[in-house]
Amino acid sequence: MDLGIAGRTAIVCASSKGLGRGCAQALAEAGCTVVVNGRDAKTLEETASAIRASTGATVIAVVADVSTKAGQDALLAASPQVDILVNNNGGPPPKPFREVTREALLEGVAQNMATPLELTQRVVDGMIERGFGRIVNITSASVLTPLTGLDVSSAARAGLTAFLAGVAREVAHANVTINNILPGVFATDRLTTSTKRVAAMKGISEEEVMKLRRAEIPAGRFGEAEEFGKLCAFLASVHAGYITGQNFLMDGGSFRTNF
Repeated sequence: MDLGIAGRTAIVCASSKGLGRGCAQALAEAGCTVVVNGRDAKTLEETASAIRASTGATVIAVVADVSTKAGQDALLAASPQVDILVNNNGGPPPKPFREVTREALLEGVAQNMATPLELTQRVVDGMIERGFGRIVNITSASVLTPLTGLDVSSAARAGLTAFLAGVAREVAHANVTINNILPGVFATDRLTTSTKRVAAMKGISEEEVMKLRRAEIPAGRFGEAEEFGKLCAFLASVHAGYITGQNFLMDGGSFRTNF
């Protein structure tokens, strides 16, 4: 399917690896100029080079912390006209709710709520003026279903979802859409890290932890960043102009609900 976005410019935050990289890859395959972002210069340039080589797209690498004004300025300087914005950022580490400090709570809100809101504020008016814009937020399945230890992440991402739900309706008239993708368990570095932590806590092997986690997913496997990216690219396409303010759960059927 031709997504109709060849020649558009996309910023994909936190895209040197994982789900962000999957989104950057898919948008590059669709013909977009893609600004990729990360904090580690070496990893980021390796990603940018790989996407350029596999797609022939223009890929601009910006080393920056998107949660800072300087980082956001650097991203927008690399792409003054943003047609597609994919908001993404690392989440806080799991922690029992009794151990969550005020500082940790505020940091989680800054990273996973305030940062995407700030970037949205900075690009949305230009999108409205040009009559095209796509904003896709990578949040979490924990927005819909509680995950033990991820209370700060869940709260911040749910706050982002609630805040932008109204905004999505305000800008829809200008062919600007705002949607959210809620990932479950994907085969990324985050899974590897959490698996090591759980294995150490329970005194079992990492392989056993992986087996147990996989068994909890009706699809019988973990998600892949590439398939996540394909959904992101579709939501950024010309075909998704009538879809806005929606949450797309992508978890292999783990969240059991009728509606």
